[in-house]
Amino acid sequence: MSTTEKDVAAFIDAHQKILIIQADNPDGDSLASSLALEHILGDMGKTPLLYCAVAIPTYLRYMDGWDRVMSELPHDFDASIIVDTSSVSLFETLQKNQQLGWLAQKPCLVIDHHATEATIDFANVYYNQPKVATGEVIYGLAIKNKWPLNSVANDMLATSILADSLGLMSEATTAETFQVMTNLVSSGVSMARLDAARRELMKKSSRILAYKGALLQRVTYHCNNKVAMVTIPWEEIEEYSHEYNPSILVLDEMRMVENVALAIAFKTYPDGKITAKIRANYGFAIAGALAEAFGGGGHAYASGFKLQNGSTLDFVRNQCIEKANELLTELPKSEDT
Repeated sequence: MSTTEKDVAAFIDAHQKILIIQADNPDGDSLASSLALEHILGDMGKTPLLYCAVAIPTYLRYMDGWDRVMSELPHDFDASIIVDTSSVSLFETLQKNQQLGWLAQKPCLVIDHHATEATIDFANVYYNQPKVATGEVIYGLAIKNKWPLNSVANDMLATSILADSLGLMSEATTAETFQVMTNLVSSGVSMARLDAARRELMKKSSRILAYKGALLQRVTYHCNNKVAMVTIPWEEIEEYSHEYNPSILVLDEMRMVENVALAIAFKTYPDGKITAKIRANYGFAIAGALAEAFGGGGHAYASGFKLQNGSTLDFVRNQCIEKANELLTELPKSEDT
């Protein structure tokens, strides 16, 4: 269900203490857009709170304010705003802790940019716009509703857009996106400063660099070398993820291999859960379709899925290879280069 900017404004006007919620897979867009909203709501006289059930990854901690994100769901708030997802399956921790039902008793607004089916059925208001990032959606809301945008909010909106647009280089980046960034830069945002802060936190320890090398040696190739895959077992997630997300560590390198169209990183967990992050190269806009085939979703070039149906890793990998091959075969010849 789609709503207007006025509906979003009316929801926010009606509540004072507002919890801003990220899903269990925080990324640059979700964190930056949450921090932008925190400043916007604060300048509107509201009392914003930040929540994410899992720890903010180390590589995102260059954003000022990440440490204000609570990992325990507070009870004292009037309403919630869920950012950067419309999928209830991404709130696994709340479901396991039997807190999702309690959250559903409070008024809820969803602000998202993914072109996927909305499954957060307890939300009172959905505002989902097909933009490159949630930050671009929030910027549009702020301009339409004349919300205050201080310098930190502008920085965070720019950071959100840069994160989900791969530095303004993804196919989802539009002329409107560039105009938004132009407006933000005109307001005082320094892209050089934002990138310098990001790069400082992107630095890796020698231990992580050695692990990256080991991961890359395990990459396998399928579908005439167009699909690169790697598997990260729970033991490695437990050992390394507090320093750096293993999937993020290698996905871009995997995509840079000659002839590769898709890079897929699987993770396995003790309870039998299997997750996958999928990244596609330009001209192979099938990442979202591949994820959707396994109950997930995302962008045409960046997506993922999660399975807890008892399937073995070998079965999931083989099914993924088969579906990827089908999607690659169906690509128009002008794109399949």
